[in-house]
Amino acid sequence: MRLTVAAGAATGAVAVALYPLFSGGAWFWSSLGVILVVTGTGLLAGRHALPDWLVAPLQLLAVLIFLTAVFARDEAWAVLVPTVSSVRVLGRLLATGFTDIQRYAAPVPASPGIVLLTCGGVGLIAIVVDLLAVRMRRAALAGLPLLTLFTVPAAVISDPINWLAFIIAATGYLGLLAADGRERISHWGRAVLVRRAPSFVAPRPSDAETGTLRMSGKRIGFAAVALAVLVPALLPTLEPDPLFGFGVGNGRGRGGNSISVSNPMVSMRGLLSLPENSTVLSYTSSDGLSRYLRTYALDVFDGEQWTMSEPHGRPEDRTSEGPLPAPPGLAPATPVTRTTTSITVSEDVRGMSFLPLPYPASRVDAEGDWRPDRDTLMVFSTSDTAAGLTYRVTSAEPIPTAEALKAAGTPPDSVGERYLRLPPDLPREVRALARRVTEDDASPYEKAIQLQEFFTKKGGFTYSLATRGHTGSALADFLLRSRTGYCEQFAASMAVLARILGIPARVAVGYTGGTNVSGAWQVRAHDSHAWPELYFAGTGWLRFEPTPAGSAGQGTASVPVYTRPQVTTDGAGRPDSAPETDSGGADTPRDPSARSRDDRTLQRDLTGVPVAVDEGTPVAAWAGLGLLAVLLVALVPAALRWELRARRRRSFSRGPSRPSGEPGGPSATAPAGTAEARTGRGAAEGAVPAAWAELDDVLCDYGMRRLPSESPRALAGRLAGQHGFDADEAAALSRITTLVERMMFARTPGETGPLREDLRLVRRALAARATRGRRIRAVLMPPSTLLRIRRAGGRLLEAAERLESARLRLTARLDGLTGGRLTGRA
Repeated sequence: MRLTVAAGAATGAVAVALYPLFSGGAWFWSSLGVILVVTGTGLLAGRHALPDWLVAPLQLLAVLIFLTAVFARDEAWAVLVPTVSSVRVLGRLLATGFTDIQRYAAPVPASPGIVLLTCGGVGLIAIVVDLLAVRMRRAALAGLPLLTLFTVPAAVISDPINWLAFIIAATGYLGLLAADGRERISHWGRAVLVRRAPSFVAPRPSDAETGTLRMSGKRIGFAAVALAVLVPALLPTLEPDPLFGFGVGNGRGRGGNSISVSNPMVSMRGLLSLPENSTVLSYTSSDGLSRYLRTYALDVFDGEQWTMSEPHGRPEDRTSEGPLPAPPGLAPATPVTRTTTSITVSEDVRGMSFLPLPYPASRVDAEGDWRPDRDTLMVFSTSDTAAGLTYRVTSAEPIPTAEALKAAGTPPDSVGERYLRLPPDLPREVRALARRVTEDDASPYEKAIQLQEFFTKKGGFTYSLATRGHTGSALADFLLRSRTGYCEQFAASMAVLARILGIPARVAVGYTGGTNVSGAWQVRAHDSHAWPELYFAGTGWLRFEPTPAGSAGQGTASVPVYTRPQVTTDGAGRPDSAPETDSGGADTPRDPSARSRDDRTLQRDLTGVPVAVDEGTPVAAWAGLGLLAVLLVALVPAALRWELRARRRRSFSRGPSRPSGEPGGPSATAPAGTAEARTGRGAAEGAVPAAWAELDDVLCDYGMRRLPSESPRALAGRLAGQHGFDADEAAALSRITTLVERMMFARTPGETGPLREDLRLVRRALAARATRGRRIRAVLMPPSTLLRIRRAGGRLLEAAERLESARLRLTARLDGLTGGRLTGRA
């Protein structure tokens, strides 16, 4: 019975770790109900001695009845009994749940399909745990399904697992092991009856014999959990994020030199489907125009997904130090228009360590340690986040003309090597498509225009979130068959086709220009977007827009002016960036599935990419501080020993007691116990015990322990003879031990004398006879202090053991009052 309950409790404890995956707690109570059903079925099976092979099928049937009552009661017979109709309802809900978990990013809403899927999974885990731990008596092996359940949040989200959830899960598993151990120990030996004494109720022999084993197991379990939680908090780690969200190794903490960067392409569909439509940021520009705000630049396509190379931030490139590096590929003679943009990020945004910026930015004025990557001009920080941040961006946007872009030369080898790379197994049909939709004699710029028009006008593409993703097979399906997708597919596909045609390309992820509200541009969650950037010599990287805009596509997307048939400029020579089609506003109706996106989960839901930062001298400084912290922790025993020695020395400074008969001292004839005699004894009661305790610690530190059977006088004789003390050293030791004996046995202690000098002389004598290693250890890691720490821990464990023993005695006494017989073990 106990083991069955422990198995259910362990499953429930581990299921707590799933909380970060869901919005709200409705899923937990339904899952708890499933666990109770599995545990209750197991208890009934054990009570009626059913065969072990029959228990798991009965538990599956009980889970089906429970799920039917919760999710398909209207189609069931008498609410509980499953029918064909109820099974069909459950099947449809499961299919909906599978679809929803692919559409939403964590935390997912608690829709019936998702809750049903979660309850079913938790129920299956509970059945497997019960089967392994209770029926097969393999409790340790039951940790595997529990571990599977525990690792689900670690695989779905990149946030560190909460330390409290880990403790709860570990406690549940340790409780299962403890229950299994108790069951096994209780079956040792042969049970016999013993007669109970009439006036004394002894504890159960089984409890007496197994109590020590149980306490040992509890000590080991407690120590293991404590170390698992505390060690990551105290030691630096090589990974950006340790298991728990605290400690030196957490890359998002201040002073780290790396962070975990999300790959924004992995869960773009989940971001597009989130029901929230909160404001991410707002901005104003000096010319009043809207601009795309780029956050990431993805340059690597491995055939399955787009990711970005490891960015680098140099100390000399900090935004606080001056202008950003020059935009790659932009020639000095190319005309540019300079604008200033003031951006304010919402305080509700979490984990944004890359700044959304118009490209190319030439200067960023932002509070904190923000650094650009020279190759991509992404601006990021390893110690600060953008929540609530207001920053000012100066950008120098090129004004390209069609003639200049048509005449663009061959890109440098460094650009071509990095941004033309494609996997060798790219489908031949995709390569053929790139050449089929463009003209052979067209310039790279004209081919880029033809690719954009292929997606927006001529290719028959449809904007929708009902798509499989952006992996290699999904990309081929998007281009060759379905031609239905959202910005992720459009941007990734155009970048791939451009590389096939020899045009350097990458994918940018950020936000469209947003919606104008009272003179300021407001960017909300549904404005997050992906688009391709193509490279042209002399101009650098230019944005293209293959995703349909307006009500039939990405509502606030706009086609760049240099890709339109006629490029117009205003009176100041600046390009008119008004969108070709109606932006639709923030609330323009679109595809029902394209409701909104949320940048707050942008960096945590996606594949991590390390960001290396060249910290220069600050790295050495932080390493020195870390080493200093470790040294300070290691010197704690030495500090405790020094403080104790100083406290004892203060007791020596209260003044020596005067001998009997002297002025100010007690009378020689003063009876014992009188106030006069107590005055003389009280003066020595503080100094003499302190000196004796200090001598005892000195002996322990130098490996010369006092024997328990030795009197003070015998100790003095042994030390003086064994270590060859000279006359002064022996006399000092003799005075100390004599005072101790008088304090213990005499009516009056007599004169204490120069205790501090005597103790210092004896200490130096003992140190001179010890080895160098002993002396160093006595200073840095004094054994006397370590022994006190160990004894303190032992007292805590003894207190726990006394509480356990009291519980056993109370249980035995209650059994005795009821007249029951106690059992022993032969």
